[in-house]
Amino acid sequence: MIDRATVFGLAATLFLLAVVIVAGAGWEAHAFWQTPLVALVLGGTLLTTVMAVPGARFRPLVRLIRNAFYVRTRPPAELVVLLVAMADIARRDGLLALERLAVGLNDDFLRRTMRMAIDGSEAATIEAVARAEMESVDLRHAAGAGMLESMGRTAPVFGMIGTLIGLVIMLGRMNDPGNIGPGMAVAMLTTLYGLVLAHVFCFPLARRLTHRSSEELLCRTITLKGVLAIHAGDNPRIVEQKLRAYLPPDALGEGSLADAASVREALRSRLVTRDRAHASEPAGVRGEAPGAGVRRPSDLEEAA
Repeated sequence: MIDRATVFGLAATLFLLAVVIVAGAGWEAHAFWQTPLVALVLGGTLLTTVMAVPGARFRPLVRLIRNAFYVRTRPPAELVVLLVAMADIARRDGLLALERLAVGLNDDFLRRTMRMAIDGSEAATIEAVARAEMESVDLRHAAGAGMLESMGRTAPVFGMIGTLIGLVIMLGRMNDPGNIGPGMAVAMLTTLYGLVLAHVFCFPLARRLTHRSSEELLCRTITLKGVLAIHAGDNPRIVEQKLRAYLPPDALGEGSLADAASVREALRSRLVTRDRAHASEPAGVRGEAPGAGVRRPSDLEEAA
């Protein structure tokens, strides 16, 4: 899902800059675009980042920037409702009742931790494996945000370098006073480019990625605590109380258990439908691998 706040913020900022430039320069606004100066600032920023960052981390730069514009995590409140519903199913029908449901989960982290719980792994083992994966994700996300921050610190430097180059060229032509004004304007453009690149793109996107990483780690923490509670056989009310601690006040309404009950019934009906469809298939078709042909719900609305 596209992050509308990020897209709107970036578009609105660029529009505001364009309005100010057009209002001040009028028909001369095209003078604010100088391709060689853009190449100096953008190219210099990217090339110095290539020198500073290992190649394996620089290659996914486009994917990293794209992640800042997309929300890939489920809202924590919906995740809590789903886990409470799964705890209710496990409480009523046993932990093995979640085995076929776990196959259809679209959340890879939830699916893996739930499969470990169903397979009978100890709680300490489940937590150790999940924590190691969460630490790896945190380090990878921190490296990506740090690369954008490095680019944000470098861009104004190349803007200043371009300005100094322009001033040197301008001072070498002092014999023609008519070139001083236009030469100074062109020299200052690189500083403008560097500041825009740093403070409109790099730093905001780096902060957005940091926030996105915090959201993902929160969801994974909620998932881990929920799976451990289900593994321990806790009552669904206890599971909800444990997971509420990770949410802001009033994030879950009073009817959260009722919501979990409706999700539980939807999951049950989905399993019944699968069983009927599986039973109606020919014997040769039913011999496929577990999980084959199962449509995985991508979010809570599909499950409900």
